[in-house]
Amino acid sequence: IARAGSARGAAAAGRRASMGKAKDKGKKKGDDADYGVDDGHHGGAGHDGDWGAGYDEPRVEWIPPPNQLQLSEEELNSPAEPIILRNKNPNVPINTQKYDYTRCTFVEEPPMQYQELIVHADIRGSKLHQDSALAKAQVARVKEALEKQREIERKNAEDDDGLPLRAAGARAGAGDGLNAKEVAKNQFNYSDRAAQTFNNPKKTRGVSTKPPELRHYQDSVSQWEIYDLYVSKFLENIKDQEIMNAAAKKKKKPPRALASSLSADEHAEGNGDGDKKQAQKEGDIVHSEDMSKSLKILERMVNQNSELEIYEDFRFWEDQSDAFRDGEGSLLPLWRFSNDRVKRKQVTAICWNPALPDLFAVGYGSYDFMRQGTGMICCYSLKNTAYPEFSFTTESGVMSLDFHPQSARCALLAVGCYDGTVMVYDVRSKLNKPIYVSTIKTGKHTDPVWQVRWQEEDIAKELGFFSISTDGQVANWTMSKSSLKMEPMMQLKLITNEKDEPDEEATLSGFAGGCCFDFNSKSEHLFVVGTEEGKIHKCSKAYSGQYLETYEGHHMAVYAVKWNKFHPRVFLSCSADWTVKLWDHNIAHPIMSFDLGNAVGDVEWSPYSSTVFAAVTSDGKVHVFDLNENKHEPLCEQKVVKRAKLTHVAFNRESPVLLVGDDRGGVNSLKLSPNLRKPVLEEDQLLRIDKLIAASDATQAAV
Repeated sequence: IARAGSARGAAAAGRRASMGKAKDKGKKKGDDADYGVDDGHHGGAGHDGDWGAGYDEPRVEWIPPPNQLQLSEEELNSPAEPIILRNKNPNVPINTQKYDYTRCTFVEEPPMQYQELIVHADIRGSKLHQDSALAKAQVARVKEALEKQREIERKNAEDDDGLPLRAAGARAGAGDGLNAKEVAKNQFNYSDRAAQTFNNPKKTRGVSTKPPELRHYQDSVSQWEIYDLYVSKFLENIKDQEIMNAAAKKKKKPPRALASSLSADEHAEGNGDGDKKQAQKEGDIVHSEDMSKSLKILERMVNQNSELEIYEDFRFWEDQSDAFRDGEGSLLPLWRFSNDRVKRKQVTAICWNPALPDLFAVGYGSYDFMRQGTGMICCYSLKNTAYPEFSFTTESGVMSLDFHPQSARCALLAVGCYDGTVMVYDVRSKLNKPIYVSTIKTGKHTDPVWQVRWQEEDIAKELGFFSISTDGQVANWTMSKSSLKMEPMMQLKLITNEKDEPDEEATLSGFAGGCCFDFNSKSEHLFVVGTEEGKIHKCSKAYSGQYLETYEGHHMAVYAVKWNKFHPRVFLSCSADWTVKLWDHNIAHPIMSFDLGNAVGDVEWSPYSSTVFAAVTSDGKVHVFDLNENKHEPLCEQKVVKRAKLTHVAFNRESPVLLVGDDRGGVNSLKLSPNLRKPVLEEDQLLRIDKLIAASDATQAAV
């Protein structure tokens, strides 16, 4: 900030400025005169001839601002860093992406040269200016092409008709080269003609008929009348068969004269022919028994080679994940046993052979009343999974089957059919016929036979088995030399009141429909029966006239009852009401109950543990429980088949294999993981079940 020392100094400064201007003007005019033309003009406070006398320099005083930075002498003397100004816009984008149409992707652009300029769209046009050389050349080429095309069309028209076409370019202007040509008129004479036909009127016809006459007929038929009619028809068939057999014998018997005329030479020739035929049979290697055995072994070898991975899994595979998940298990699918002849049938029974652990029998039939047909029995082996070892056909659907428990007679297979017939097959036989068949004469069920079971006690005395049917009868079958005899053991009476006593009206109306039964392994005379009404009856062969106990827990038909293989008092039951129940035959109510969410088709105890059992449901799932590990949930709940219902389940006695059958004619084999088949000592089997019963009793007492 500069402040003037006095007013005089300011005036002197003004004069000095005016003198400077005059000096400049004198130079422009080229005048060599001195600054002051007239001395009289000079003046300056009494000084003659000195124009700068008395001029004082203005005094300047620097006043720092209050917020000025205080610097030391060294900082003041040090050189300051230069400030470089660059033409760089900080708002310019650094990484820009541009879509490349040749690569069909976005490409990063290099840094722009002129950062102040941003191009948003760059489109190259195809238009040309009409006065440019390129545009004029293009118009000339188009006109030349049109002239050539018109010349070609004109020549073609003259060659074909001799009459030139009138060109449309004659009337067009010189600058218009794109006018269309005029099309010539049609030279042929066409005439349009139309005709209208006569439409016939519609006619309607109606016919009235009288309805046919109706007659009402009704009658009541009892069970005994049906039985008598069946017996009479059966006797008539026997008589007709005897007459036909007698007539056939007469035709085969030669006349006496012809028989007596046979000489000794002819007999000798006949004996020679028989010896030749016998020699031919013995020399036929292709159809011999040795060849059939060799072919069977060869077929097994080929099958095991083709399914080597599955056989290795069956033999050696163990699920290592079971070591890290305690209380859970899994099932490994191995083989599916099926063939084309049983695709439309349902698996109605599965039974392992007691002497051959690799052989099992499967019964095929139908649970649908409206879709009944023939049945079939197939015996499969784990050594050959491609085709059954033995197969038999039946006139009615197979509902149940059971192998003989003794090793010496393990080839005998008892079969129950839908029409009430009971048969016994010898699976070693090559004939497609049973060795014993029940008939109306010897005894027969009138309803489907839902289960058959051999009994150990009666086998020691006389060979026989038991069966149960919805006709309300539990029958004992005895195999004699020539026929199969039926002995009714018990009739299942309906129980309707709460006192578990047979009602007289119910007894007159009919019997309870039996669905399943099982004998106690420790007490052979004791057995339990499951009925269609949902009740379970404890019975004894010594007291066939009444029930020992009735258990009410299910609300729908009971499909299976199974005694525990280790404990004499515990048995399982499953029903269509989605539940599996554990019972003690000394307690009227169930010990435990498991709701599986769907109808339970079958249940089976494991042969290696007293607390492990498996159940199959109609949604295609297999549930494996171990009550020693978890009392409320299964260790394994796995879906085995899609869009099919599981009907039966069976454990193998030696191998960790589980068989499940479905309603599409297939049997799936599954291998149990280590958590599902933990070994248990023999003395601990009963203790585990006793703990469950004690815990259940304590819970019931607390409630």
